[in-house]
This record gives sequence, structure tokens and C-alpha cells, in this order.
Amino acid sequence: MSLIAINTSQNVNINFNTASIGERIVAFFIDLLIKAAYLLVIYFVFFRILSLGRVLDQLDNWSSTAIIIIITFPIHIYTLVCESLMEGQTFGKKLMKIKVVKIDGFQASFGDYLMRWFFRLIDIFSNSGIIGLLSMIVSKNNQRLGDMASGTAVISLKSHVNISHTILENLKEDYKPVFPQVIALSDNDMRIIKENYQMALKIDDRQVISRLSNKIKEILKLESDSIKITERQFINIIIKDYNFYTGKDF
Repeated sequence: MSLIAINTSQNVNINFNTASIGERIVAFFIDLLIKAAYLLVIYFVFFRILSLGRVLDQLDNWSSTAIIIIITFPIHIYTLVCESLMEGQTFGKKLMKIKVVKIDGFQASFGDYLMRWFFRLIDIFSNSGIIGLLSMIVSKNNQRLGDMASGTAVISLKSHVNISHTILENLKEDYKPVFPQVIALSDNDMRIIKENYQMALKIDDRQVISRLSNKIKEILKLESDSIKITERQFINIIIKDYNFYTGKDF
């Protein structure tokens, strides 16, 4: 498992673990079982109950093939539809806690998922998946050809975290917030702020702390002259205030 640095839309790099080849294979077989279950239901409903087989026997090859394609169509577009509607996940990926993301940090579009889906013909369904497997082994970020073509990667959402790795802060019962404007931030904004702030503290990167402080003030429309505390104190308060107002437990 390797690390991949994804540049977010806020121009901040965040490191993620790439999903291992094993995780992706297991997710693939989970999805395969779901497709097989669908086929089983289709068989009993159409062929055992509705006797579709007799109807197909009376049709020409083109017509019978067209009917088979129509009733099995959900299987063919399963991955494309799931990843588009579930933000980069199929049910197999969700169970394995892995996800498709854009390396440039932007949300993957339908076109990206379509590109990945199209390349499955080469990566997975030709040569018994050898091409996709080899490309994941050789590539830096465990990418198959479809990932490379669409600029995506599959990351692992599994992590061993404690309170310092999340946006959750321990607040005293008598804590009094200072900046109610923090409610304009999202959970993702706060995760980015806290993660980069903690990284900057570890190496005493004052430039990053200063840029981070200025960016927060810009987003929240706060006048720098009116804030009479240090940049580190300001960021600490912002993190605590967000926890106070949202009251979320992560």
C-alpha cells in the first residue's frame, strides 16, 4: 500500500493510502456476486415463471439476443451507475471501504466514470484481467489503464485515527465561542484546516500557518486588524468554535 498526494480544490495536498490490489479484487468479486444474484432472480422470474425461453425459441437470433441484452442490461452498466450515484463507490467498494477519486482533487465527473467503465473491456474482460492486474502492479498508484486514462485512483478510506486526526476537539463545559462565522465552513474545510495546521506545527512552518490563517480570515470575511491574537491562537479558536457550533461527533 502506497501513499498518494491529492491536491484539493483549496490547493492543499492531502495524503491518502491507495487501495491495495487485494482490496480491489475482493471488491470486484463482491460486485460479481451481486450481479450473479441478479441473474439468478432474472432466470427464475423470466424463464421459470414467465417461460421466456419458449418465446425466445420462436424468435430469430437477432431478436432473442436483443431481448437477452435488455434484461441483462443492469449488469453491464452496474459499475458505471453505482460509481456515478455513490461518488466513486460500488457496493463492493463500499464494503471494502475504498473509493475512486480524481488525482487533481476535483470531484470525478460522469465522464471520468464512463472512461473507467469503458476501459474495463481492456483491463478486466480481455485476457482474464491480466492487463488490469499488470498495470496496477507496475503503476505507481496501483492504477489500471482506466484510472490512468481518466486521471483517477482508488484510495482506501480505512484509517486508524484518534481525536487529534479528526475535527473533533475536547471542549470544556464553560467554553465560550469567539467566531460564530465558522458555521460557514464545512466538515471537509475543517479537516483540511486541522490536518495542515497540525503538520505545520510539527515542523514549525510559520509560512504555512500564516497562509492558513489568512485564508480562514478571507473565507469568513474577518478583518485582520480586529483580531488581537496570534495566528496560532486564532486557528486553535477557529477549530474549537466549529466544534462548539456544530456539535458533531466524528
